[in-house]
Amino acid sequence: MKTKTFFSLKIITIFSFIFLLNSCTDLNEVVLDEKLGTDATDPAGALAAAYDRLGDGTFTDHGAVFAMQEYTTDEAILPTRGSDWGDGGKWRDMHEFTWSSSNAIIVSNWDLLTNGITRSLTAIKSAQESTFPEKELFLAESKALLAYYTYTTLDLYGQAPFRDPLNVEAPLQILKAETEIDKLITDVEALIPNLADIGTQRTHHGRFTKQAAYALLSTMYLNRAVFKDRYNATSSFNFNEAAVSGTGTDMDRVIYYTSLLIDSGKYSLESDFFKNFARDNDNGKELIFAITQKIDYIRNGSNSFAYVCMERNQRTSAANRGTNAACTTPEFYASWDGNHDDPRFEQHYQYADGTWFMNDGTDVSVPATDVVPKSNPALPWFHFNRGIQAGLQYGPVLLASGSLEMAGNRIKVSPLVMEKSTGTRMNFTPSLTFADPTKSVFAQNEINQGARVFKYEFDPEGGNGNSNVDIPLFRLGGIYAMRAEAYYRKGSTGLALIDLNKLRTSRKRESLFANAPGKVLTSLDTAQLYKELGFELYWELQRRPQSIRFGKFDLAGTAKAASQPFRRAFPIPQTVIDQKVFKQNQGYN
Repeated sequence: MKTKTFFSLKIITIFSFIFLLNSCTDLNEVVLDEKLGTDATDPAGALAAAYDRLGDGTFTDHGAVFAMQEYTTDEAILPTRGSDWGDGGKWRDMHEFTWSSSNAIIVSNWDLLTNGITRSLTAIKSAQESTFPEKELFLAESKALLAYYTYTTLDLYGQAPFRDPLNVEAPLQILKAETEIDKLITDVEALIPNLADIGTQRTHHGRFTKQAAYALLSTMYLNRAVFKDRYNATSSFNFNEAAVSGTGTDMDRVIYYTSLLIDSGKYSLESDFFKNFARDNDNGKELIFAITQKIDYIRNGSNSFAYVCMERNQRTSAANRGTNAACTTPEFYASWDGNHDDPRFEQHYQYADGTWFMNDGTDVSVPATDVVPKSNPALPWFHFNRGIQAGLQYGPVLLASGSLEMAGNRIKVSPLVMEKSTGTRMNFTPSLTFADPTKSVFAQNEINQGARVFKYEFDPEGGNGNSNVDIPLFRLGGIYAMRAEAYYRKGSTGLALIDLNKLRTSRKRESLFANAPGKVLTSLDTAQLYKELGFELYWELQRRPQSIRFGKFDLAGTAKAASQPFRRAFPIPQTVIDQKVFKQNQGYN
């Protein structure tokens, strides 16, 4: 169980958390339709509420920002599976590029992100108008969160709202990505002196530190060219434009800020890649800025990224199951051809007595000695393998009695079938055979299809939907990947190769494969670089920006026709347009 909190007990005694628990938790408080509150007198509570918006769905649920950043790419698709996952076509819209300004995902994410902007503005106001020892730190963190929410909103929608937090009569301002990106960069750079180094002033990876600012600045510089010329028909973005501040070009600044992190000595690459996404990752060596999740029965973490791919008959315990929703595409699965021995592709689980779960039909049983934490009576805990799972699946079977089938005192392992198509073997085929290739719709007896992503560990402690897994927003592996891309775009292919090989060889396979490291790359071109970014960062809400930078976003793919550049930004929700404050993005009128 994690014990970290945002603020120390000393501060809690000064500023109560009543604001966090009882205020600012609904999406009616958005910057578009009301003035900022005048009663935000609790700086700790106001800042905690701004942090809280990162979780509570926004960056932790597959239907939130993930849906826009991943389901629109080659890494993820959520088809209609027989009688499941129709939902008015909102999931298919994401991958088929048929979304409109009324799509529920687009509308709800706008509300989540603009609510994050509002909470950050409220935290700025609260800190600015109070006197307390940590004022400058709280103010800097509030402004950094404002920049993070604003950047994400501009990335997805091309526009974002803003109001002066210190003037209750301030008019609404409409920020545009192409002009605001430079100001965002200089604003975050100006915050660095007042942000804490991670590990000082009671900070940890769940708070916005200097190191989180370096990571955000790296990201903003890497994507600045896209923001300034988003609708470039040929994807010929000028990545080597003179930087908005400092010396050199945008790529030089990416290299500068990523190098500050890599050379800081504060982080190191995990040899076990999947530890970054494990239940006990709260002390993860790579995590720079992450959403701290804790099953505390007040605001529980989300298990969404873990269960969204698992089939309904895949059960980590008698009380848990998957939901048979998302999978990866044939294109992304094929990108791993010749690289299935990469430690980031798949990992087998080993129990304490030495038993490996092979998931290949040879398993008979596994120990029942692992128990779901805090379960009463104690429930045996079955561990599925991690990474990308394809082919026939095996595991425990739930009996009519409500318990897992046992073999003596061990959990029996059996061939699995689909819960909602019991005559269909659970076979996660990498191929997707839609009757109409333009529509991601499966018949009921086809709902098994699609290789699944088990990157995040399934935490069975708090029910199906809760989790202690911290969700990385910035981690060291991604920093190496960004620096490699920046080196490559500057023409320094050799330096890019060094960084990519550092990622490959630092990761080790499980002892079943003698802890073998990943293979060394001997050459690099644009196609391989794009693959390498996917190998390191798949399902971490990075693929859409990557695919736009590399000119892949507009291309045809599985259940997707070639699309026009205007789709690189999502529409402003129609409900917002109807207020006659925002103008609709091009292509959506």
